[in-house]
Amino acid sequence: MKPFIDPDEIWNYLKNVKPDKVRVREVIGSALDKKRLSLEETAILINADDPELTEEIKEGARQLKEKIYGERIVLFAPLYVGDLCINNCSYCGFRKDNKDTKRITLSREELIAETKALTEQGHKRLILVYGEHPRYSPEFIADTVKIVYGVRHNNGEIRRININAAPFDIQGFRTIKDSGIGTFQIFQETYHENAYMNVHRGGIKRNYEWRLTALDRAQEAGVDDVGIGALFGLYDWRFEVMGLVRHVNHFEAVYGVGPHTISFPRIQNAMSLDIDKTFLVDDESFVRLVAILRLAVPYTGLILTAREPAHIRDQVLRFGVSQIDGGTNIELGGYSRKKEGEQDLSMEQFRINDTRSLNEIMDELLSKGYIPSFCTACYRLGRTGEHFMEFSVPGFIKRYCSPNALLTLAEYLEDNAPESTKHKGYKLIQEKVTELSEKQNVNGLLKKLEKIKEGKRDLYF
Repeated sequence: MKPFIDPDEIWNYLKNVKPDKVRVREVIGSALDKKRLSLEETAILINADDPELTEEIKEGARQLKEKIYGERIVLFAPLYVGDLCINNCSYCGFRKDNKDTKRITLSREELIAETKALTEQGHKRLILVYGEHPRYSPEFIADTVKIVYGVRHNNGEIRRININAAPFDIQGFRTIKDSGIGTFQIFQETYHENAYMNVHRGGIKRNYEWRLTALDRAQEAGVDDVGIGALFGLYDWRFEVMGLVRHVNHFEAVYGVGPHTISFPRIQNAMSLDIDKTFLVDDESFVRLVAILRLAVPYTGLILTAREPAHIRDQVLRFGVSQIDGGTNIELGGYSRKKEGEQDLSMEQFRINDTRSLNEIMDELLSKGYIPSFCTACYRLGRTGEHFMEFSVPGFIKRYCSPNALLTLAEYLEDNAPESTKHKGYKLIQEKVTELSEKQNVNGLLKKLEKIKEGKRDLYF
């Protein structure tokens, strides 16, 4: 397959597109009409660094998020299964040459204990994370998925498992798909091939094209829910934003549907970190790039992780983020140990900067009028890939998303929340129910909410 990332094409746009106020406002208007932006239009927003226009871009992103996603924020947790790795990535604590990393692969019993600890927090959605190593074969990953899905603890269970793992061939992706996964997530890290080769110094991950085309093989295997991302700080952030948009273009052109999610982590401290710091992204640029991505790809979920400190997460939520993790612990086995205090980088891929508990994040979201959601209905009813777009592009998905979010919030309030959060949550539910239209089946929602209070679980539209 011919690579679809052409650095000359990207740089041609970045160097030659000259934004003015009229054109920038036209592009924002196009995005607010829910039209995905072209590379040229994306470059216009990137090059619009005038403070007045930057604020207009952020405001446009805020309006677009509200129009498509409403006040919902989907919550999940990462669960690291194993840190064995054959690669030498200069930004990663799991790199092969790092002799101080404690190499751990969770046993079946440890995986069950971690899952129980996460359900005790209230989680329903996980992303399982694996190093790249022969031990973590498609069969191994599929087995771990089945183990996690099989855990029932009190009223808790995991209803959706996403995967962050190495690229595989088509048959490998088929094996993992058959275990019932949600999204398969693979980050290109950097779309600039020379920068990519500089930081990937050994192992199969050094093969730029094998990784770039990985999710094409996933699509060929029937995995129609995929997630892309770039690790910001390895190369010019402007180029990476363009690379992500070009990747979206490729999926839509070849498969008729874009990626389900985009992630945009920034480099954080890690054991044996060894990178050129030229391209590290400051907070102001980070907020800008999130707003630009929101406008560029209206129907793609944007994921913000606990790599970022709480104050940045709270700020960026307004400009387009639709998913965040909460109560995150990325130490191998860290959830069940309930360890507090200083992070142990010998057991982590990188340092996390938002260490709030899930309930602290839930409480904060509720205070700001957001609806925390653990909903998994679309995936379990087959509303993924092209089918998801059939619902979401016309806006029909809002008939389901807001009521389903409220139902999963009620589950959390009944099973996991302290009394103060429970009171705050039901007050928000009452407010949001009064805002729903008749098309959103208010009577049906009220009946399901009562059933949840009576002990029923896993109710959705």
